[in-house]
Amino acid sequence: MSNKEIYLNEGYKLAKCCNPEPDCTISGYYSYNNEMVVHRSECKNLGKVEKERIIVLKWKDILADAPETPDDDFNDLKNLDFQILKHHQDYGNDYSLKVARMLHKPKQDIFGSHAKLRKMKLLERVKPLIIQYRKGVVDNKWIKHRNHTYYDLTEKGKLYLNYYLENK
Repeated sequence: MSNKEIYLNEGYKLAKCCNPEPDCTISGYYSYNNEMVVHRSECKNLGKVEKERIIVLKWKDILADAPETPDDDFNDLKNLDFQILKHHQDYGNDYSLKVARMLHKPKQDIFGSHAKLRKMKLLERVKPLIIQYRKGVVDNKWIKHRNHTYYDLTEKGKLYLNYYLENK
């Protein structure tokens, strides 16, 4: 299976030192950046890790399906659409006027793109309750929903953006 690409669930990473494959027994440990690093159980580098951090793993628990690819409507997206999706990935919930200011784009272009991305189900409206303030701006701050329509990425939007970023 070494010629076939291995897809792992989020939070898992294959160790480069021993190149574990689905036909071998595996163990892992949580790295200090909170990722489970997967090794062959007999890997000598596991001896350098504190024993209490090592966990026996099963392939069936960590393997993921191959990633999905976007539908044909992916080709309808423009560079500005991807900039907006990236903005929402980086900052989370946000509204059109703020996105226009941060991307230095005309507000009507952003309003139009937000409507298009929502219609394509790449963005969704955030319910008008209390929302977390934009990521990376103020940590752990929650605000009352203002008189703006806030948007955030959907799973489909994340898929399209990741596909675009990996293939550009």
